Amino acid sequence: PPDGGYGWVCVVCVALMNAHTWGVNSSYGVFLSHYLSNNSFPGATSLDYAFIGGLSISMALIVSPLATVSARVFGTQITLGFGILLEFAGLLGASWSNRIWHLFLSQGLAFGFGMGFLFVASVGIVPQWFSKKRSFANSIAAGGSGIGGMVYSLSTNAMIKSIGLGWAFRVLAILAVVVNTICTLLVRDRNKAIGSVQMAFDVRLFKRVEFLFLLGWGFFSMLGYIVLLFSLPNYARSIGLSPQQGSVIGALLNLGQGIGRPFVGYFSDAAGRINMAGFCTFLAGLFCLVIWIFAKSYGVLIFFAIITGTVSGTFWATVAPVGAEVVGIQVVPSALSICWVILVLPCTFAEPIALELRTTSVNIYRHAQLFTGFMYIGAAICMWFLRVWKINDNEKKAQAKEE
Repeated sequence: PPDGGYGWVCVVCVALMNAHTWGVNSSYGVFLSHYLSNNSFPGATSLDYAFIGGLSISMALIVSPLATVSARVFGTQITLGFGILLEFAGLLGASWSNRIWHLFLSQGLAFGFGMGFLFVASVGIVPQWFSKKRSFANSIAAGGSGIGGMVYSLSTNAMIKSIGLGWAFRVLAILAVVVNTICTLLVRDRNKAIGSVQMAFDVRLFKRVEFLFLLGWGFFSMLGYIVLLFSLPNYARSIGLSPQQGSVIGALLNLGQGIGRPFVGYFSDAAGRINMAGFCTFLAGLFCLVIWIFAKSYGVLIFFAIITGTVSGTFWATVAPVGAEVVGIQVVPSALSICWVILVLPCTFAEPIALELRTTSVNIYRHAQLFTGFMYIGAAICMWFLRVWKINDNEKKAQAKEE
């Protein structure tokens, strides 16, 4: 690969696309907090609202095999175009919703499908342009969703207050369609140059134990990550903070991701991708158990949001480079396709589980906090097993070379 050049233009474009897909979706914690405290849709339960946030992510992942096929048949640009139209339709539809099922179809399904097409068509582009700086470049692109999440958490709360829920959605729709269209026109893939295998599913991967550890890491990471992302603004309100302070906490968690992901990627290239991913995932669990549980004031919660944000999205920043270490660069699109489909379950049910774990006692989020921490630690254990496999694999290869 050229290791840079036009690749840096692609990094900026993919980062901006992430900001206007995952970043916009990251502000769902602010919407959720608004829905829960204002009874925006008569007859809807807190569980209904919890499902919508997870649904948009799980739909993005469910559509991934179809988007992979679309990228192979129609090319990257047309697949991105499908995504832009669906995302625009979802946000615009949500702006006129007055029943909970309208919201399921728009903010849940349509927005999620659009995000999936944009994500799948763009996620593999950056690694194709880099070799030595692959993790670093990939994590700058992934960091876009953190920065987008910060900007949109703050602005969504401000817009809901000043122009109302409907217009907040319309402004997001217009911004997303404009930015994503410009990026789609500028971005270039190197599928032909590297002979990328765009198979939707390579079932043979399931026979490889190291691939199962990779899936386990993703599964447990997502159970923790989704709860953290969507519950934090509402947790802030549960300890007596204002909606404005809650949206700031959500924004700072996203800021932490925006800052942390490039660092995680940069040190991954030096310290080893599997080592770094496992260590950072473990830290995320540790911070939840040691800081979040005792965060009862605005100041401590700000500290928790920023420091945990730096490592909470480690999976998204490192999954493509770690996947390449485990299955090889040619099979990565197929491995990632399987990965996204497996993640549908945790993404759909993580936030409903968290809301069901809430109690009526003083610390209503205590059980959800413990759940989040232990899920991250479970994910880190999977990475430890993966590291053991990698060391053995390297030793076998070294022996074979000598012989």
